Amino acid sequence: MDFYTILEGKDEKDKKFIKTIEWDMMDKTKFFPLSMLSSFSVRCALYPLTLIKTRLQIQKRNALYSGMFDAYGKIYRHEGFSGLYRGFWVSSVQIVTGVVYVSTYESVRHVLNQRNINSSLRALVAGGAASLVGQTIIVPFDVLSQHLMMMGITGQEGKVTIDSTKLRGTNRDIFQAFNNLGLNLKPGRSKFAVTVDLAKHIFKMDGIAGFYRGYWASLSAYVPNSALWWGFYHIYQDELAAILPFWVSHLLIQSVAGTLGGFTTTILTNPLDIVRARLQVQRIEGFGAAFRNLWLEEGLKMFTKGLSVRLIQSATSSSLVIIMYETIKRVSVNEEYREYIKW
Repeated sequence: MDFYTILEGKDEKDKKFIKTIEWDMMDKTKFFPLSMLSSFSVRCALYPLTLIKTRLQIQKRNALYSGMFDAYGKIYRHEGFSGLYRGFWVSSVQIVTGVVYVSTYESVRHVLNQRNINSSLRALVAGGAASLVGQTIIVPFDVLSQHLMMMGITGQEGKVTIDSTKLRGTNRDIFQAFNNLGLNLKPGRSKFAVTVDLAKHIFKMDGIAGFYRGYWASLSAYVPNSALWWGFYHIYQDELAAILPFWVSHLLIQSVAGTLGGFTTTILTNPLDIVRARLQVQRIEGFGAAFRNLWLEEGLKMFTKGLSVRLIQSATSSSLVIIMYETIKRVSVNEEYREYIKW
């Protein structure tokens, strides 16, 4: 069992508490329902940032939005509050894959723990494995939700909010993405009907492969992202626990560690996430072509394109995810381990 040791009381009596609650220490009947609820809550709260990030990444240069706040203002003004949640109901399917992700992560960590692998290395390997499994399931829903995010239509007139006459050259490609490939988007049609039409359109264009467009780019972006985030999370957690007084909340330490891990990982993987988004929405052939196009369009700005909103999203989501995840683990821990838990 992996322990921290703290000094408590005037007699400096040693007291141990569990550093990481392991998979076999929890009651799964409590863990799974609470995990799904927390996943949905976090996704619901942060979805507008995900939508804005995707639109900023897809646009070429600043053809449509000059930045995060400009994007928020235009979307809210032209599409209403619901515009910030465009495609959410498809994306919410990911709460199921979230359980698969967590189960894979914890199971791999458990296996590696039995082989006495270092804690940070366990987290890095398990995080990569969890993302690999999760992305294989979620990519088709990701493709659909990202196309739905690109629908910039008004509620009254059914018109695209971007004036296509102002777009020149390659920026017309972006207009086509926002016009959602010529689908029937007349007001009054249900979200389900539009989504079905979109799925049919993708299938007609590319077959089943269309739903896995950008799959390898997704793996290239999300597997390192997940692996690095969990790895950095445990590294920061250990370092903070070592330098802070024993009375500091361990849950607070974990929250800060998750946020720092999110910042670090986001900065390192930002270009990969842009390439992934473009491959899934635009008809670009291959990872290399998408990367070259991005470099030709943006130059060194490719490393900062959409970065501010990703950093805000990452800081917020990392903190919320860790607080809820670690709280759920504490609530779900078996009775025999409760005396070793530190909040």
